[in-house]
Amino acid sequence: MPIALPRSKVKKNQTWNSESVFSSPKAFDAEVKSLLESLETVKKYRGRLGESPDVFIEAMQFMDKLARRAAKVQVYATMSSAVDTANQAGAAMSGKAMSALARVGAETSFVDPELLSIGEAKLRQWLAEDPYMGLYEHYINDLFRRQAHVRSAEVEELLGMMRDPFGTVRTTAHLLANADFKFKPAKDSKGRKVDLTQSTFDAILNGADRKARQTAWENYNDRYLEFKNTLASNLTASIKQNVFNMKARRFNSSLEATLFNGDVPVEMFHNLLNIFKKNLPLWHKYWRIRRRALGVKTLHPYDVWAPLTTKKYKVPFEKAVDWISDGLEPMGREYVDTMRRGCLKDRWVDWSPNAGKRQGAFSTRVPSDTHPFILMSYTDDIGSMSTLAHELGHSMHAYYASRAQPMIYYTYPSIISETASNFHQAMTRAHLLKANTDKHFQTALLEEAMDNFHRYFFIMPTLARFELETHQRIEKGQPLTADFMIELMADLFSEGYGGEMNLDRERVGITWGTFTTHLYIDYYSFQYAIGISAANAIAKRILDGVPNAAQDHIEFLKAGSSKPPMEVYKIAGIDMASAQPIEDAFAVLEEYVNRLEVLTDK
Repeated sequence: MPIALPRSKVKKNQTWNSESVFSSPKAFDAEVKSLLESLETVKKYRGRLGESPDVFIEAMQFMDKLARRAAKVQVYATMSSAVDTANQAGAAMSGKAMSALARVGAETSFVDPELLSIGEAKLRQWLAEDPYMGLYEHYINDLFRRQAHVRSAEVEELLGMMRDPFGTVRTTAHLLANADFKFKPAKDSKGRKVDLTQSTFDAILNGADRKARQTAWENYNDRYLEFKNTLASNLTASIKQNVFNMKARRFNSSLEATLFNGDVPVEMFHNLLNIFKKNLPLWHKYWRIRRRALGVKTLHPYDVWAPLTTKKYKVPFEKAVDWISDGLEPMGREYVDTMRRGCLKDRWVDWSPNAGKRQGAFSTRVPSDTHPFILMSYTDDIGSMSTLAHELGHSMHAYYASRAQPMIYYTYPSIISETASNFHQAMTRAHLLKANTDKHFQTALLEEAMDNFHRYFFIMPTLARFELETHQRIEKGQPLTADFMIELMADLFSEGYGGEMNLDRERVGITWGTFTTHLYIDYYSFQYAIGISAANAIAKRILDGVPNAAQDHIEFLKAGSSKPPMEVYKIAGIDMASAQPIEDAFAVLEEYVNRLEVLTDK
């Protein structure tokens, strides 16, 4: 069973390279102070952007430098607090960074209203006459696309100032779950206590000991249930903030507001949910296969991640890097060498499952002079290898985009963000399925695939349905309570389980409370399913030998947000405005389910 080390006992090679960002917390504090002092310079551009292209370009270049500095402050603070959520110094740095970023946002918020007041005709004339203006063409196009929803400079400044207090709701959920919650230990089949923390929970659920899985799952969810009213109030506040922003920017719904801001067709959201509901019988079939393979009379939610083969495969961190590199070999030497160096030399990855480390995994979006860092809890198994592959996909996306784009375009759109990550998993999985035909290894790999699809094509669409219902209630002025949200979540999961799973309504129903990141980013959950659909489509092009497919993907990574997202997808050779990639991804899922049925047939 996993043991969570104190942070002080973690080896240096298992930690992220914080000193490459700032040499010390003292240097971080000095940069925050200097950054805030630099905001005085911003004021000299206020009211002057329309003087000439030269003034506009000078202002935008200064804003670019400011944004780069702010991004470094943010990533250092985020990682300092995430690796040890109980560390008060890290929490203080995170708060300081959030406040600084809010001030930067407020001071630079005049740009869009001022450009709108200059007028589209004048800016188009500048674009035609000055070649240096070409860089900002997409920015200007998108600004006038959003024109009806950009408010006056005074209102925009106020909305910018509200980012800090609004952001504390998400921080509260994060700190409650990751710093304050202490979980009752699980117990294995021999009655031994098993340490249960955010960083060991997943590893226990992936273990063979059913009693350990059961008690870990129950104790984990019971802690969230104990605070169900606090969590419900906090999530309701977040939803109300989304609805407030919707109204402030004059949209008809929070869904429309979120997708419009990302330049995403609303139909994409509804397409996903419709296709998901149509394919629920496929998930029902998978639950039946899993129950038979495990040899249990009744399947429980804590059996979803249980291993289907008794043979264990130990995958140390270095071996995982080798496997992922082999899978990504079609991407070329530069791509693979950059990724390997990041993992084994430059310390991109903070991977020890130490006590106090926040739940889950993530990769930071960073400017070009900073590494794309990863936080995860690596536990020497195929599941951890898959998570590492996933996060390295994000990191390579950030690596290429930050080096190819200015700051206004370096952060790829959220609808695209889960594509590169799932692409890595698809490529690594395809390589390993071909390289090792052993029945037990194939079963373990397909389990990894099903874990991934379960999260992206079952959990996330279910959360999206939950989001839509809860947002619509707030938009109509209806109340949200903990019990209502628990019942709604339980109903949605009951539909997804199709009678094939013993439904513990309260513990399954509190699932919304355990997602202290995803549900605090408006309508983000459905985008995971879009990402895995696009990823499998891109991987298929490369594995099928489509000419230039690998280079197409690299150009896709480099594009960042320099074009509308549907156009960025076309760079990779796929049409995500169509429902076909989603349908095709469910076909991939069906293939995995059928293969797993054959492999586990006793």
